Amino acid sequence: MLGRLPGFGAMRKLLEAPDRRPKGLGLAQLRAAPHGVDLGPLEPGLLRRIATEDRRVRLAPDVYVKDLERAARSLTSPLPDLVLIGRRHVRSNNSWLHNSQRLVKGKPRCTLMIHPDDAARRAIADGATVRLSSRVGGVEVAAEVTEEVMPGVVSLPHGWGHDRPGTRLSVAGRHPGVSINDVVDDQRIDALTGTAVLNGTPVDVEPVELAARA
Repeated sequence: MLGRLPGFGAMRKLLEAPDRRPKGLGLAQLRAAPHGVDLGPLEPGLLRRIATEDRRVRLAPDVYVKDLERAARSLTSPLPDLVLIGRRHVRSNNSWLHNSQRLVKGKPRCTLMIHPDDAARRAIADGATVRLSSRVGGVEVAAEVTEEVMPGVVSLPHGWGHDRPGTRLSVAGRHPGVSINDVVDDQRIDALTGTAVLNGTPVDVEPVELAARA
């Protein structure tokens, strides 16, 4: 039934695949057997699912091997002073649990982790509000000075930014945090695959007072 809906083409192909197991299983058969259908013993199916001609997993495709030289050169290129990475909190489950008072109460968890050395060079105190900015935008967030991140790296959790118009999340709206998407550069992509690069964004961090004067 799901396979017939728009956007479920991949599921439809799996359902109609010639090697589908078990064959002939459908909704009518399940309805006719309210106590279940015995599908028999388990059968290995990995080889049927590997799409290469020789049914082998190719761990080193030519396109990746040829890209190693470019990857090696990138290791010697100059590093930005600060780069941004994301993080996930166990009580957040992305953003799904932010509208539960029991799970969002306590100290704020949408903070920018920064190493003590980087914080000292920028006169940033623990808990101070800082301006985090990149090529595409900036946000203001509380700093968390900690050695849990290495020097040169700052970390902001994803899944926050609940102050957007129309969110209709009363509890989350009182603990909005900021969205990491506002500073991730949409022009940075992986050269080989063309996918978005969501970590390692070059950023600047400074106390709000200095940012305002600038």
